[in-house]
Amino acid sequence: MSQNGPHQEREFYSFNGYVVALFGVLLLGLLGWMGYNIVQQQFGTPSLFQILVGAAMVVVAWFCFSGLYMLQPNSSYVLTLFGQYAGTDRSEGPRWALPFYRRRPLSLRARNLNTPTLKVNDRRGNPIEIGAAIVWRVEDTAQAVFEVDSFENYVSVQAEAALRHLASLYNYDEGDEGDAKAVTLRGNIDDVAHALQRELQARFAPAGVEAVDAKLTHLAYAPEIAQVMLRRQQAEAIISARQKIVQGAVSMVEEALHSLSNRGIVDLDTERKAALVSNLLVVLCSDRETQPIINTGSHVAGC
Repeated sequence: MSQNGPHQEREFYSFNGYVVALFGVLLLGLLGWMGYNIVQQQFGTPSLFQILVGAAMVVVAWFCFSGLYMLQPNSSYVLTLFGQYAGTDRSEGPRWALPFYRRRPLSLRARNLNTPTLKVNDRRGNPIEIGAAIVWRVEDTAQAVFEVDSFENYVSVQAEAALRHLASLYNYDEGDEGDAKAVTLRGNIDDVAHALQRELQARFAPAGVEAVDAKLTHLAYAPEIAQVMLRRQQAEAIISARQKIVQGAVSMVEEALHSLSNRGIVDLDTERKAALVSNLLVVLCSDRETQPIINTGSHVAGC
């Protein structure tokens, strides 16, 4: 960081390259015409003044052509003069500046960074694998060039650090003790992506880099616990399904008893209601098809 604080980008006012190039061509044409006339001895032996004028025209023409440079759309040149920052030129097309300026090209286009798959621990300490795709671009060219040694390497290292820190803030998935509304890596992809983008922006700011977008591209348990966690997810799914089946069965039994009682189809005492409820729950909650047992009565007809 400089003594006056971090470098901030400022505009460099360059000249139109077409005008300067045309002026240089005219100088060369005039110089050629003068040389031709001297060869033809129309001016006789060239005087010292003519020699000095010709030399000056050569120097000016060299200045005209050596100071030309071309700027493509979404690109820039960072210019320094004897080690001091002079400004950033973001104009398009042919431009001209004094040849004494040192020009460093810098792209302003959006770039992609696909982080390698990282093995980290989530908030509970479970080892997981995580990766992300990050879109970034240079926003302040002066900070990108003068505040960090290599802004491309800086972005790569800070992106990995941000991803590791993000994984430690959230659980991979909901647990038995967790809040159902808590943000998780697997269940809240958009919220996690926004959090990652905010952290990347904070880390990239010293280098004058903008985090345009960030999305998780890989998220999984580490191989050593993947099978255990898969069985746990299957068990949680079975328990959840069982709970819904039981709730539905209880509602159906309650409705059946209520209908039988209101319509007066059969008068059931407490013991028979308990038996009916037990049988209905077995039928409705069983995983297998039930085999009915037909009750023919307590007395058998005469043989």
